[in-house]
Amino acid sequence: MQVGIVSYGAYVPHYRITPQEIGRVWGADGELMSKNLLIYSKSVPSPDEDVITISVEAARAMMKRTSVDPKLIGALYVGSESHPYAVKPSGTIVCEAIRTSPNITVADYEFACKAGTAAIQTCMGLVGSGMVKYGVAIGADTSQGAPGDPLEYSASAGGAAFLIGSEDMIATLNHTFSYTTDTPDFWRREGQPYPRHGGRFTGEPAYFKHILAAGKGLLDLARTTPADYAHAVFHQPNGKFPARVAKQLGFTDKQIEAGLLTPQIGNTYSGAVPLGLAAVLDIAKPGERIFVVAYGSGAGADGFDITVTENIANYDRTAAPLVTELLEDKVVIDYATYAKFRGKIKMQEGGA
Repeated sequence: MQVGIVSYGAYVPHYRITPQEIGRVWGADGELMSKNLLIYSKSVPSPDEDVITISVEAARAMMKRTSVDPKLIGALYVGSESHPYAVKPSGTIVCEAIRTSPNITVADYEFACKAGTAAIQTCMGLVGSGMVKYGVAIGADTSQGAPGDPLEYSASAGGAAFLIGSEDMIATLNHTFSYTTDTPDFWRREGQPYPRHGGRFTGEPAYFKHILAAGKGLLDLARTTPADYAHAVFHQPNGKFPARVAKQLGFTDKQIEAGLLTPQIGNTYSGAVPLGLAAVLDIAKPGERIFVVAYGSGAGADGFDITVTENIANYDRTAAPLVTELLEDKVVIDYATYAKFRGKIKMQEGGA
């Protein structure tokens, strides 16, 4: 059974902080960091925002753009590496918010930055097999970065939701291909507030090896070349990595332009590729093909070959905010406000 994207929605918190402001506090060259990472600002969740609220906003935007009855949705998965509860699913709250409960299967996914695309693959299988009529896949994060660590300049927040089905698709999911190894480039143990990383090791052999392998495998599976695609979306830990890996695979800067959001909002981890895909769908035209490869530390990459259908011409994208509108809705804050919002200041109870 042919399956694809029936609807989608996105959400990005409107607070932002710049690398220059972070560098000012830690005595570092924030301007140089901005240039090296190709990040101009990053999104910051407000104190009442987390992966659940971001997922709810994205899912509600998705439902505003479709007439599908929520009760026909048989599966919902939330992919993230910053679920607010260690024991308590995020997905159940999202289900109640968009009124899909109670006859639905739900789970939270974790696989670093590709948890959201793993959710898409699961929905593809369930819908394609006929087990459910529709499935919802969400990728969202409120990423963590230790004070003064290079991750603090990029770790941000945001997410996107996709309704997967086999009818009235605005884009077909033609092929998917994954490449996975045990490569410990990035990790956070239970109870630790911030992740640790392997520095340059996170680039090679982690990011580039996996995306290149998944990308080449997808091209072989689909029997296509980079020239067959109007758009390409790659995982965005910074603004330079996706541009570099795109060129290594044979794609151009123009092909990745629409989906490259890191300079404006930083690395949204599990939301990075979903948000990039949402930004492309905001402008995509019937017949255009989209090449997508997500990366998750630990490590693995998921690739998708997607074709935009004629249905997108009648799809009401304006029923919910476009990604560009979410990027423009911003308030720049200072480091003290950022530290307060992110809980970086820990108060000690009791006397001396």
